[in-house]
Amino acid sequence: MKKRFMSIAAMTMVSAVVLTACGGSDSGSEGTAEGGEETSKAMTIGVFNGWPEGEAVSELWQSILEEKGYDVELEYADAGAAFTGLAAGDYNVVMDVWLPQTHAEYLDDSDIKDNVTELGAWNDEAVLTIAVNEDAPIDSLDELAANADKFDNRLIGIEAGAGLTKATKEEVIPGYGLEDMDYLTSSTPAMLSELESKLEADENVAVTLWRPHWAYDEFAIKDLKDPKGTLGDAESIYSYGSSSFKEDFPEASEWISNFTMDSEKLFSLENAMFNDDKDQSDYDDVVEKWISENQDYVDGLTK
Repeated sequence: MKKRFMSIAAMTMVSAVVLTACGGSDSGSEGTAEGGEETSKAMTIGVFNGWPEGEAVSELWQSILEEKGYDVELEYADAGAAFTGLAAGDYNVVMDVWLPQTHAEYLDDSDIKDNVTELGAWNDEAVLTIAVNEDAPIDSLDELAANADKFDNRLIGIEAGAGLTKATKEEVIPGYGLEDMDYLTSSTPAMLSELESKLEADENVAVTLWRPHWAYDEFAIKDLKDPKGTLGDAESIYSYGSSSFKEDFPEASEWISNFTMDSEKLFSLENAMFNDDKDQSDYDDVVEKWISENQDYVDGLTK
């Protein structure tokens, strides 16, 4: 709270100086002054519902940016709404864009593509998966149809609008003859709850999932092989800004554009946030502790 108060106070002082310099006009109270100096440090990061890697890095960058004097808010939305909001300028940046496959359909929309800007990839080890319990009687998707009854003829999915859901419906199910299985979609938390309950009951379960995800460290699960390549190759995770992000936030834009985080470091942050206390809703203290344990890495992100 003290940090947020200081950020707001600092922003107010900066605005007052700019207004005085402009002879009382409010033009220039936001955006970028001459010489590239940021005159507004209020930023909104859009976070995809149910995608923990995006939540983790967004929480991390909120802490980093607020330490540098920014006033940062995180706003959660489904991916489609987040892309639309980014293009409209409602969000300044999103940090969980999977390409070239998972989120490509959103960037195929010219209304979005023409109004956002790519900042850079921060992880190149992202893959979509179908995961099952580690002791399941199958190891490949081409075995699932013949053994569907061992999984209660159910495949548990996530949000209906997710790119993983689209790939499962359009590629995995027809590619492996899984049309007779019930494909259930609702939300990522519901999927994880079903996964956990089935594992606790020592029952087989099949879910749509992705790497990097903390579930792989928390649960005894394995990925089914995908010999037909229906879920695509490994992808990269990008940060995207609004069309004016680089102009409005030149310093932060440079930091985020140069940001990289390997999967092991990401897992350690996700584990701290999501595994140690599953009922945690305010991650400030958790993230601050993680930063203190990874101080050299974090300091390097803003050099």
